[in-house]
Amino acid sequence: MRLSDKSTTIEAAIAGIADGATVMVGGFGVPGTPFALIQELRRQGQKDLTLIKNDANEAGMGIDHLIAGGQVRKLIVTHIGLNPHAVARMNNAEIEVEFCAQGILAERIRAGGAGLQAILTDIGVDTDLAQGKQVVEMNGRRLLVETALRADVALIHAARADPFGNLAYAATARNFNVAMAMAAARVIAEAETLGPLGTLSAEAVETPGAFVDHVVALGALSEEYGIVRR
Repeated sequence: MRLSDKSTTIEAAIAGIADGATVMVGGFGVPGTPFALIQELRRQGQKDLTLIKNDANEAGMGIDHLIAGGQVRKLIVTHIGLNPHAVARMNNAEIEVEFCAQGILAERIRAGGAGLQAILTDIGVDTDLAQGKQVVEMNGRRLLVETALRADVALIHAARADPFGNLAYAATARNFNVAMAMAAARVIAEAETLGPLGTLSAEAVETPGAFVDHVVALGALSEEYGIVRR
């Protein structure tokens, strides 16, 4: 059996994202964030997007380009405090923001990838995080119903890939990328290095190509991929 070649241009990969799409974006701050894919999404201008990401990056970086460009309708995040643009737009009711505890966000994405409808947790009960959500009682405990998260598209960053979409990450840059690659209808991966089949040993593969639809090879990395110095 011949494995398909999923490598494509960044323009073609992003062009398949529609207005109003729900988009998962990997990364934890800088590590694992697909900055090039985000920049192309900003250039093409898709709008009314719901973004699911750990954070809102910082001003002038990552998804801040989409927020500043007015392309985002809603954020599902753990925090936005490092991005004054996101804070201002939330306070002015220009974007909707749903906050999650970090572990709960990860688990909601994992549940979506596993085909579950929701998870039950006592984290967030009787706090602002429970506002508008269902609370049930089980074994004498009040539990919050947190719906599983899935997306139309996931944008993820990998250190190495092959044309079939097998991916390997650099250390902690794997963060949300692995779970998001399982929880979206279509997965677009950017890779720092794209080698032929066999480049990655079976033990090195952290996201199997079965979960990936498109692979984009990166050229020179922009400054956004560097470590932020303060």
